[in-house]
Amino acid sequence: MGISIEVPEAGQAIATMQVRDDMINGLDVIHGGLTFALADTACAFACNTYGEQTVAAAAQIEFLRPARRGDTLTATAREDHRGRRNGYYSVEVRNQQNELVALFRGRTRSSGKPGNK
Repeated sequence: MGISIEVPEAGQAIATMQVRDDMINGLDVIHGGLTFALADTACAFACNTYGEQTVAAAAQIEFLRPARRGDTLTATAREDHRGRRNGYYSVEVRNQQNELVALFRGRTRSSGKPGNK
């Protein structure tokens, strides 16, 4: 999908993606599943910054405006809460004009096993 990742600090991640021709649906906007995948990727990197294998347990997204061919989307994930095993993350997806495209909320579950930082 051509996603680039930046991890500024533990519990945060920024994922960026250019909307390509092959990402466009029949309404000439990005397929919602790809917007979800971008936000989910940012969430995954944010929740895995502590060196424990952590996966999504639940997620939801709200689409606020369409993204179009050529747009650059940036998903910024931030940790809202991290407990012993569960975490909660909010992700904002914005376009190159800094307009809010989608809001994503994820709940994560840590396995307690070592993972990658």
